Amino acid sequence: MTNLGTAKNFWDATLYQDKHSFVWQYGEDLLQLLNPQPGEFILDLGCGTGQLTEKIAQSGAEVLGTDNAATMIEKARQNYPHLHFDVADARNFRVDKPLDAVFSNAMLHWVKEPEAAIASIHQALKSGGRFVAEFGGKGNIKYILEALYNALETLGIHNPQALNPWYFPSIGEYVNILEKQGFDVTYAALFNRPTTLAEGEFGMANWIQMFASAFLVGLTPDQQVQLIRKVEATLQDKLYHQESWTADYRRIRIVSIKAQ
Repeated sequence: MTNLGTAKNFWDATLYQDKHSFVWQYGEDLLQLLNPQPGEFILDLGCGTGQLTEKIAQSGAEVLGTDNAATMIEKARQNYPHLHFDVADARNFRVDKPLDAVFSNAMLHWVKEPEAAIASIHQALKSGGRFVAEFGGKGNIKYILEALYNALETLGIHNPQALNPWYFPSIGEYVNILEKQGFDVTYAALFNRPTTLAEGEFGMANWIQMFASAFLVGLTPDQQVQLIRKVEATLQDKLYHQESWTADYRRIRIVSIKAQ
């Protein structure tokens, strides 16, 4: 695989693996939609620390795991040294031979150029190959985002929406892009998936530091603490129950076939 212009990406892979295991645990039933078969060549796009890549490999398929974060790939290689992992950008990756399937869990909401990612996926697949994905959809983390924006404004940050690193499309929007680029969409769903965060009262702070660090850039350490406390205070009634935090996740799930 060649990697064209991958941006530097500094993910805390240990924090991700230890405190945010729900990311791949919730992705396990997505594998049923993928239905990997022995002998297939499958790409796990945005593989993180490799747990789902390993499960795909257990089917007997040949699997390649890629992620934009070198720290994630390093951890994946430590976890599963018998598998192949590469650093690559979803927007411009290439593979050495055509793929039977591309699988992606909880990654594509980080790609704000969906057309580029879908074009890369399309060119990498065999005719009739399948693309199976789940990621944040329209309305994902609505309460958390509103709380982040409000907290940033109280800290004097104007237009905090510009800091948002995510892309959360509707079904219609995403299916339209897929169809324009030569996919037949056979399944699409948008659903709420409230997700309990680990570490009790520290769950929301951990989540912000892991996934919403784009909103912390440029803030002093004291301001970062203030922001997290303001977000927690805003969300207390909505998302904190029985001494644990819940993220108001809403997911989009897609199965599509490269038209023959």
